[in-house]
Amino acid sequence: MSVTIDQAFVKQFEREVHEAYQRQGSKLRNTVRTVGNVKGASTTFQKVGKGTASTKSTHGMVPVMNLAHSSIECLLEDFYAGDWVDKMDELKINHDERQVIASAGAHALGRKTDELVIDALATASTNTIADANTGLTKDKVLEAFEIFGDTDVPDDGQRFAVVGWKQWSDLLQIEEFVNADYIGNTELPYSSITQAKMWLGTIWIPHSGLPVDAGGVRSCFYYHKTAIGHASGSDVQTDVTWHGDRAAHFVNNMMSQGAALVDDTGIVVIDCDETPV
Repeated sequence: MSVTIDQAFVKQFEREVHEAYQRQGSKLRNTVRTVGNVKGASTTFQKVGKGTASTKSTHGMVPVMNLAHSSIECLLEDFYAGDWVDKMDELKINHDERQVIASAGAHALGRKTDELVIDALATASTNTIADANTGLTKDKVLEAFEIFGDTDVPDDGQRFAVVGWKQWSDLLQIEEFVNADYIGNTELPYSSITQAKMWLGTIWIPHSGLPVDAGGVRSCFYYHKTAIGHASGSDVQTDVTWHGDRAAHFVNNMMSQGAALVDDTGIVVIDCDETPV
């Protein structure tokens, strides 16, 4: 046997973890501002205020908008997800243990990425729609829609709403969400296995990781992509090390990432009651 067989094992494992993370990992990373290859323990996202257009006199000076600028620091943290692959165990099983651990590690890191984004969303406090002892209703959706309109949040195809699975069931009972007469055949929530749908110029995504309080009230988030910043110092990496004393490979998946609230006005928190009626 070639003495470099372990290198082939390592390279294949690294590729499988990376592909699994890209395919099945984070649901929310692509819904927020993202910067990669960050050098250092933190990075900074810039926030720019609104400009105002004015007139000028003939030969006069062009008025300056005097845009307000502020910076938001995003701290990065290191995360790990590892496990052992016993050499002899691989001979006794009829499935690919390497692939199982690769997928499990990628899922774990993907959930952590989403957790970082959700934690940042949960710090928003400017716009909150109370639960009112109800689930996700059309009135709550329209109220969030109106808030974005009143605060000039761009309607540019970069609006997202992440809701719990109970709230996704609530949406499926809203006629305007499921009826092709309102949204067209291509946007029907049953038209594919992909659980993400466009409605009211917003991409709606169900998620199991949203915060819920002791009273059964779950916080859902309606937001613009620019409202949250996500930073990556290191995307998913894998280190596979042979331990002769254990006759096993230790597979360590790791990444360095962080998320931060950039613009509070670009987020509406929609509280929904999940307690049985």
